[in-house]
Amino acid sequence: MKYILTLSLIFIISCNLSRDNNTNNMKQDPLEINKIKKVLEQQKKCWNNGDIDGFMQGYWKSKDLVFTSLKYKTTYGWEETLRRYQESYPTKSSMGELEFEIIKVNLTSKNTAKLEGKWKLIKEKNPNGVFWLDLKKFDENWLIIKDSTISYEI
Repeated sequence: MKYILTLSLIFIISCNLSRDNNTNNMKQDPLEINKIKKVLEQQKKCWNNGDIDGFMQGYWKSKDLVFTSLKYKTTYGWEETLRRYQESYPTKSSMGELEFEIIKVNLTSKNTAKLEGKWKLIKEKNPNGVFWLDLKKFDENWLIIKDSTISYEI
C-alpha cells in the first residue's frame, strides 16, 4: 500500500512539474504580449467614454464566451454578457472611470494566453477587484474567451 501511495504521489508531482515546465518554456513573445495589452487599453478607453459596445469588442463574439463572478450567476455568450453589462451600467456616470493594472501575461501557446490583473472603478462607491482572463488569437486579433472577476468595495 505504501508503495502504491508513493508511486501515485511521484506521478502527480511529475505531471504538475511537466505542465509548469511546458507553460514556462513557451516563448513569451513581447510583440504578442503588447497586442494583448492593447486590447485591454482599448477596452479601458471605450469604458471611460461610456461606450459599452466598444468595450465588448475585446470579447470573443460567440455563444461560448464565459464570464464568471462571485456576484452573479455565470454568463455564457457574448450577447448575454453585453446585456448584463448594460443592465449593471445603464449610464456613463454609473460606469465610473476604469483603471487597471496588469500583473502577469503568460502565452500558453502560439494562439492562447492567460492574463491576471487588478481593476478599480473611480465612482461613488469605488469598487475594486481582481480578474483572470483567458485569451485566444483569432487571425491577428486577441480576444477574451473567458473572464473571471472578483469585486469588492472599499
